[in-house]
Amino acid sequence: MADHFEYRHVVGFEETNLVGNVYYVNYLRWQGRCREMFLRTHAPEVLADVLVDLKLFTLKVDCEFFAEISVFDELSIRMRLTEIRQTQLEFTFDYVRLDPEGSERLVARGRQRVAFMRGPNTATVPTPVPEPLVRALEAYAPSPRPRTGWSA
Repeated sequence: MADHFEYRHVVGFEETNLVGNVYYVNYLRWQGRCREMFLRTHAPEVLADVLVDLKLFTLKVDCEFFAEISVFDELSIRMRLTEIRQTQLEFTFDYVRLDPEGSERLVARGRQRVAFMRGPNTATVPTPVPEPLVRALEAYAPSPRPRTGWSA
């Protein structure tokens, strides 16, 4: 089993700038899309909970670029769990360009910290990471270790 969750994407014209390179904000969109596809595939009950009361707040996001990509490049966005706390998760994302001959090139790396909250929009409070999600993420953790008991 892979140590990452993979979301595949082919770059479209709408994701490039006038020069033909991918506009930076798309890397952040792809992080969100990868996270959503993980939930859809491995923790659909968490998605159902989002429709009721659970809220996911992105607290921090970043991306470091190593090489340009352009229209019709095929990417593998690889998400790994780097940290789990009582109410938060942190992921890393490797953006790998897949060349037609089978080679791969790391073109960017990103991070994202997510907090889990519940309650009405005017009174949200932190809530523990849902257990179905914790179980689904076990295969993508850097090493097996217990959850910390403190909230961040």
